[in-house]
Amino acid sequence: MSTGLEVTGFLLGIASWLVTGASLANDYWKVSSFSGSIIISSRQYENLWHACAEGSTGIAECRDFESLLALPGFLQACRALMIVALLLGLTSMIVSILGLKCITIGSASDQVKAKRSVAGGILFILAGLCTMTAISWYAARVVEEFKDPFSGGIKFELGAGVYMGWGGACLSILGGGLLCCACKDTSSGRPKGYYPSNQAAKIHKPVSESETARAYV
Repeated sequence: MSTGLEVTGFLLGIASWLVTGASLANDYWKVSSFSGSIIISSRQYENLWHACAEGSTGIAECRDFESLLALPGFLQACRALMIVALLLGLTSMIVSILGLKCITIGSASDQVKAKRSVAGGILFILAGLCTMTAISWYAARVVEEFKDPFSGGIKFELGAGVYMGWGGACLSILGGGLLCCACKDTSSGRPKGYYPSNQAAKIHKPVSESETARAYV
């Protein structure tokens, strides 16, 4: 098992969890675009939790999405996927740290630690897929509304929160993949040339002619 790959994958998993959390808390999932013919004096932006408007003075006023049932279905799904991704990421960090070869907690064998690392890597990959699904779904809706010629009013484009989410998802999938790859060399069988500690290796030595002659005397 490659300790370097394992530690690198674990650190990438932690970084992905932090970036995903920052993406979820970011206000700028979609921001108003100035490319159209409509001239506006304020900038508007939204995320999964509220919508804000920032005037020319730089003061922003935000309004939370109060009614859960009144929200579009895709927005509710994106919320759920992002929260699930954070929970999976937290669980995978706990499982992975118990499986790191460079950390001794209890008396677990290398095979048990390898299984824990693989489980943590799989959870990191699942967390990344949840984040990727939520971010891509949200981005697709923003692009669809932007290109809709019959959609009047202010046009929105992708904000920094979406790109942060994509980055967090890629880091999570990469970190999980490294954790799984670091444990692929660990085999449950015995290595070549292995002898049990309570059994000495039996080595056959050919009997010389002089020893054979003495045996007949």
